[in-house]
Amino acid sequence: MSAVPDDPTLERHFRGHRDDVTSLDFSTSTKQIASGSMDACVMIWSMKPQSRACRFVGHQAAVTSVAFSPSAHLLASASRDKTVRLWVPSAKGESSVFRAHTGTVRSVSFSSDGQTLVTASDDKSIKVWTVHRQKFLFSLNQHINWVRCARFSPDGRLIVSASDDRTVKLWDKNSRECVHSFCDHSGYVNTVAFHPSGTCVAAAGTDNTVKVWDIRSHRLLQHYQVHSAAVNDLSFHPSGNFLISASSDSTLKILDLLEGRLLYTLHGHQGPATCVSFSRAGDFFASAGSDQQVMVWRTNFDSVDYSAVLEQRCAADSIASVHSGPFTQESEAAGVSAGRSSHRSDSRAGPDSQTEVDRVPAALTNTLQHIISQLDVLTQTVAILEQRLTLTEDKLQECVQNQCQIAEQRPDPQR
Repeated sequence: MSAVPDDPTLERHFRGHRDDVTSLDFSTSTKQIASGSMDACVMIWSMKPQSRACRFVGHQAAVTSVAFSPSAHLLASASRDKTVRLWVPSAKGESSVFRAHTGTVRSVSFSSDGQTLVTASDDKSIKVWTVHRQKFLFSLNQHINWVRCARFSPDGRLIVSASDDRTVKLWDKNSRECVHSFCDHSGYVNTVAFHPSGTCVAAAGTDNTVKVWDIRSHRLLQHYQVHSAAVNDLSFHPSGNFLISASSDSTLKILDLLEGRLLYTLHGHQGPATCVSFSRAGDFFASAGSDQQVMVWRTNFDSVDYSAVLEQRCAADSIASVHSGPFTQESEAAGVSAGRSSHRSDSRAGPDSQTEVDRVPAALTNTLQHIISQLDVLTQTVAILEQRLTLTEDKLQECVQNQCQIAEQRPDPQR
């Protein structure tokens, strides 16, 4: 393991919310950070110095979750008002809205291809939707208490959920069946996330612990009791080597998954730290809490160029997914050590060696990314226009009905 040159450093902090901040997410390019709050607002902060923040108003109650689409051309938000909104993250802040659940919507998350959404709710259900037209696809209903969080696996074939029934459930998206329940938590489970390799999940909750399981063997790999109060959120570093958690004890804890130990304890928030998120490249992470602040930290964990590692991993995963299923049997520790293995294999490669990753044409990748981003914008525009058309039709129908009533009330001139 390479030496750690510096401690994490606080780069910037943002103020603008009027109540507890509940959720955070970085855009793909790390140019923007989205946040949701108990003040019912969504805000987008620019990483550019002296740039103004955008405040999006539309929800009628607290915003519980925010998530950028993979292309960052859409932003989803969930709320206690039982709705999900899809925003175009621009100064106009246009959005489409749909009633997602019969209870508070606790989380919303995009699939890796940006085509579907998964939502979790106090109505004890998990629902999957298409992004285009927000069409309902199916529901998952085996939890017996509020569902706090639901996430897609990196390949989109699995869903993991965390609930107040003290379980973490793993679902197969195609069969819509629960393939396993992890029951190791002794309290409510607040949050859950997939390891970047897709072979492990981590969860945390009110028992003050963070746990990591292998989803193939269903064994508990690591157990951390480093907080003195409930753990509210967690996020994997994109390399898969580190995990950060935010707790009601006001601290952030950074865990070294390769060595199975606590690496850093960060103090910055006054009151509970409610949410935390790594940037897509891993060079930054953001945290927020009940002090209404959003803090941005520079990682400094490792000198490895993670952006290059991530590009290779994404390409390798796409190639491997053609040949293997989600439950391929490998060594038990492979999930947690996947990031470090890729570093070592890269360092052993000679200057003339060429892997399958190197053969993926960069121009093709850029073209596909551009097409996906344009489809996101087109999808959102169509949804907004359809919503406006529906309102216009309703108003026309109302006008016709009013005219008919007026005509019926007029006296007949022939009488």
